[in-house]
Formats: sequence, C-alpha cells, structure tokens
Amino acid sequence: MDVHGPHDGRPGPLAGLRVLDISTLLSAPQVASALGDLGAEVIKVETPHGDPLRSIGAQRNGHSLMFAMVNRNKRGITLDLRQPSGQELLRRLASSVDVLVENMPVETLTKWGCTYEELSARNPRLVVVSVSTYGRTGPYCDRTGAGTLAEAYGGLTYMTGEPDGPPMLPSIPLGDTLCSMAGVIGALAACYHRDVHGGLGQHVDVSMYEPILQLMGPTITGWDPGGPAPERTGSRVPGGVPRNVYRAGDGGWMVVSGTTDAQVARILELMGHDREEMVARFGRSDERLRHADELDAMVARWVGGLPRDEALALLLGARIPAAPVNDVPALLRDPHIDAREDVIHVVDDECGPMALVAPVPRLSATPGAIRATAPLLGADNRRVYAELLGLGDAEIDALASDRVI
Repeated sequence: MDVHGPHDGRPGPLAGLRVLDISTLLSAPQVASALGDLGAEVIKVETPHGDPLRSIGAQRNGHSLMFAMVNRNKRGITLDLRQPSGQELLRRLASSVDVLVENMPVETLTKWGCTYEELSARNPRLVVVSVSTYGRTGPYCDRTGAGTLAEAYGGLTYMTGEPDGPPMLPSIPLGDTLCSMAGVIGALAACYHRDVHGGLGQHVDVSMYEPILQLMGPTITGWDPGGPAPERTGSRVPGGVPRNVYRAGDGGWMVVSGTTDAQVARILELMGHDREEMVARFGRSDERLRHADELDAMVARWVGGLPRDEALALLLGARIPAAPVNDVPALLRDPHIDAREDVIHVVDDECGPMALVAPVPRLSATPGAIRATAPLLGADNRRVYAELLGLGDAEIDALASDRVI
C-alpha cells in the first residue's frame, strides 16, 4: 500500500504495546485503530468469512472504504470462534497481549469461555475494553444498538434541530466515533495504572451513550429542575449571542461565535452600531441575552450584505471568532488543512485511492502515523500464529485445513 503523508518511520509512543481486536463493525474497531495510529501493534481477528463491515457501507472497487479506514494499522488474522479449538486459540492469543478490544454480547463471550474473568485469570495484566450501547450493567445492558441509538437515548438528538422542527440525527456517525475515543482514554488509563503503579489489568466498560452524556453536560448542569426542560435552539445557544450560522450575500455560509462583552463591543463597532444606546442594550451579557433575537438579526443582516470571504476577513481582522462552513471538497482544498497534512492520501490494495484523516493529537517527538490501511482477510495468519503462539507451518496448515483459521 502506498501512503502519502507525514510518516517518517519513527516508532510511536505506544510502540511495544500489543492489542488484540476481536470487535466488528464501526465503533469498537476505532479504539484499536487509534491505538495503532500511536504505534501499538494491533492484531485484527476476523471470522474466516470476514467482518460484516467488509460488505456494507460506502464501497469502491467492490470493497468497503469504512473497513479500510477503521482497520488501518492492523495485522489481520482469521479465527472461527464457533469451534472449541478456535476458542482456545483466542484464549492463548489473549495471554500474549496487553489489551483486548471487543464488542461481543456477554452470552457469546460466556459460550466461548472468553469473558474478562476467564481471560484475566490466564493473563492478569490484560486490559479488556468492552464496547456496548448501554454498558455492561444496568437494566438495559442486554439491549443491542449502535451509536445512532446512543445519540437518541443520551439526549443529543432531542437537542439537535430547529426550535420548531423535529429532533434530528447528525449526518455523521458521531456516537460511534465519540465512543471509540472514550475507549482509547480508558485503555491508556488502565495501561498507565498497570505499568506505572504496579497494578494489574482491568476491565474497561465503554458504553456508547455515556460519552454522549459528556456532550450533554452543560445542558444537564444548566437546567433548573423547577423550570421547563431544555429545548432545541437550532444553531444558537441560550447563554450566548451572537452564535449562529449566517448566510452571506453571495450565498456562502459562515459561523460567528463572539459572545463575550469585549467581542460584542468589537462586533458593534464593525457593524457601525456602537452608539451609546446600542452599547447599553447589547454591551453586557445580562442585557444582551434579553435582546438576543435583535442582536442575532443585526448580525445576520450585516453578514447578508457582504460576500462571505469579505465578511470573514472583517470579523477576523476585528478578532471575532468566525469560520467558513466547509463542505468536504472545501476542506480538501483548504491551505491550512494542506499545510498541517490533516488528510493523508493512500492507495489501498483493494479500494484504490483513499483519503484518510491524520491521527490526533499531534505529538512532537513520537507522532502518530498511518502506516497501512486494513489488511487483506487472513493476510497475517502464518506470521502472527507463529510469532505469538509458536505454531509451526504444519500446525498452521492443519488449522487452515480444518477451517479453524
């Protein structure tokens, strides 16, 4: 695979950490891929028929772009966990790694003999990251779901949309990716505790809805239980104005978020509304919020009277937080995105040319890197089973003949 982007061959900060990824689909595999971005050795386990994500979602050349993206920087092996011999191989693999990432039903793990308790009994240093919609405890723990359901259950969907419109889901898999970042934090914290404080491994229980609750934190904390429930406010927020999406005179869209007293003073001056009565009406937050609709409309009219780039330049020149509303083509041609190499261009063996978002955050001495997209199905069987379990060629051939791998 050909990679064009910032990758200078230096080992990442997690070099030496070994991760076993037995998860499927979109959310949980991103936990392992993010660890791989930072240098961990990640081994992706699939059934001999492949992860279901290989055959769904956006396709190119008959292959899944999403699978290639979320399984980057991984070595790939196959293993039939319906067979007792496959289950034993998984237990042996789990004994030779630092972290295991899974999103399987508890009943399935129990049937396999691969629950956290069983795996940690064989490898006390093992950190198991379990991803599920509602977590591993509570009355809903057995419910299946996805990030979309988590967004709705966690309150985000209700709070998204126009005030007089229906609740709306985002156009991106927000819940899935947000959940994966929580899984990465949990994995790193558990490994730090184990390696620095002399502890053992532990179970990291990652639900999809609880990271959504983190987004809802200001709304939950700011609600007065004696008052009305928080409602959708479109692109505005109750505690600050102006903060909205505005349409410029040439049809372009931009966001302005200048809600402090000092910022509003500069906005009023920029719009030519810095007369004493205007400053008295909008200069202080408490007064401004009482006249929020009026100020928002003033900013909308001002932006609407100018081409977007001119309005943006004037706002930025006055140190007002503002940005264009970019679509994907605009992002990919933006000079700042280009200068920071935020999008890496690769040629995948199956999908062909792809654009992948570079790892975050940026580390000065041990940066993350995308070294490869997803492996071919079972591409590393022989090497991984030999290296981790010491199996010889004849044993590996027998496993393949019995369709265990």
